[in-house]
Amino acid sequence: MLSFSVRTQLTVGIVLATLMGATRGYHFTPLEHLPSASWAVFFLAGIYLRSRWVFPALLAEAALLDFAAVTWGGVSSFCVSPAYGFLLPAYGTLWFAGHWYAGEYRDTVATLLPLAGSVFVGAVICELISSGTFYFLSGRYEQTNMTQFVLRFAEYFPRSLSSLSFYVGIAGIIHIVLRMPAMSSARFRASSRLRKNPG
Repeated sequence: MLSFSVRTQLTVGIVLATLMGATRGYHFTPLEHLPSASWAVFFLAGIYLRSRWVFPALLAEAALLDFAAVTWGGVSSFCVSPAYGFLLPAYGTLWFAGHWYAGEYRDTVATLLPLAGSVFVGAVICELISSGTFYFLSGRYEQTNMTQFVLRFAEYFPRSLSSLSFYVGIAGIIHIVLRMPAMSSARFRASSRLRKNPG
């Protein structure tokens, strides 16, 4: 299982909160073409951060960013509806998917299988909750039916999954680069012990 110092977790937390603020609020013109990192932030927070208050803090940040975007940023309030509260279980799914993966993590290539599985399953459930509740409960659509929802899911889910995968992929590369010295040192110590105690 992945384990990090408090200092490392604090650094990761600041980076994730900044990333969500930069890509969700659409206030930073140079970043306006980047997809929202919100899904990835909750997933990665589940992997790297252990404090229980982090999840509600990130939820509060997301809500404040949306409030600011609608109130002062000129963003349409179309997505703010009675279904908005269901973002809590939707994002919670990504958080728990990341937390589950942290327990399955290994310093080998084989770790990519549970990573891919947790990303995909977390994304599917998050999309079902967030898009499903918005479609059926927001009041924005006069007539709703399962066929139309399936078509909407098929249209929007690939984009959501690709955005999540994009940021998780970048985080994975950074993780590998930063862990390489420690992994090399551990392998060197292990090989040294084997040489000293061949039997």
